[in-house]
Amino acid sequence: MDKNFYKNSPNNIINNNQTISLLKKCKAIEFHSSLPEYSPTPLIHLPNLSKKYNVGNIYVKDESFRFGLNAFKGLGASYAIHQSLIENPEIGTFCTATDGNHGRAVAWAATKFGKTSVIFVPKDTTVNRIEAIENEGAKVIRVNGNYDEACLQAENMSKENDWTLIQDMAWEGYTEIPALIMAGYLTMFKELEDSLHTDNKSKIDLVFLQAGVGSMAGAGVYYYLNRYGKNRPKIVIVEPEQADGILLSFKNNKLSTSKGNNNTIMAGLNCETPSMSAWDLLKSGADYSIKVSDNYAKKAIRELYFPTGSDKRIISGESGVGGFAGFLAIINENEFSTIIEDLEINENTNILFISTEGDTDKQVFNKIIREEI
Repeated sequence: MDKNFYKNSPNNIINNNQTISLLKKCKAIEFHSSLPEYSPTPLIHLPNLSKKYNVGNIYVKDESFRFGLNAFKGLGASYAIHQSLIENPEIGTFCTATDGNHGRAVAWAATKFGKTSVIFVPKDTTVNRIEAIENEGAKVIRVNGNYDEACLQAENMSKENDWTLIQDMAWEGYTEIPALIMAGYLTMFKELEDSLHTDNKSKIDLVFLQAGVGSMAGAGVYYYLNRYGKNRPKIVIVEPEQADGILLSFKNNKLSTSKGNNNTIMAGLNCETPSMSAWDLLKSGADYSIKVSDNYAKKAIRELYFPTGSDKRIISGESGVGGFAGFLAIINENEFSTIIEDLEINENTNILFISTEGDTDKQVFNKIIREEI
């Protein structure tokens, strides 16, 4: 049977290229701090959940409070659009493809800077997600295809109409904007430098990072490698089982497209092909890549929404819980028992999760917490 995980042998080396150059020059947190909507998102400690799973400490960084967008994506979109306008103030329209949150973020940032936006979405994007994007001022176009096909159409129409493409997926010849988006995501990790990332050794032993095209996960890997080198925490990348391009890329030792059916509730992670720039970083600094079923995402949502003991409630959406869903799968599935041993997950392990979104599709979220799906 094909394994649902891959153990990587990272070299912990950051290879110099255009992406790394832009990440090293990143001043995103200074830019974000200048925005009136800015405040660091909360880091939530869950001591009772930690005891339940017999680990040292569980921390969740809750990105549902980011810029009023209910998701972290505004960090990358706003920084990339800001930098693009510094280079060319005459840009009129920004364009992207999205499964939801990134498109809403691009629309919000474009409107903030007095520009228009056109957003392409896959055919299975929910009405609630489309309306959320439109409410930020964008024109939304539904593509009769999947995420990769929406990306292709966004690219082609941007060229045809002289729009500026703000895509978080890098490919040959298109790396600068995705690098700026990744640079924007670094703000999340830098905000932890007053709490968990305070010295030459992180107070965290293990980080779970969910991935669609891998830009957020790649940014996380870069942050930890750049700050801690070989002393970085262990890193696990988590994908939906039907959108597992990163796991397949690891298995093939080259950038690969998922062969899954893209049927997953984790809409923000429902991407077929990893970003080229993110893939380069993941190879260098991720310890494991795993894929998990939607059932673990649902379980993770309920676990955080109905907290253990006096722990604080966290509203984390279907993609937001991706990392925690991976942890639950590792804890519960015999297939992953070797991962527990290899990563030395025990009563002393301190674990960080990034809840990348809140209830961005309230209809789906409410059905899950009522256990209707």
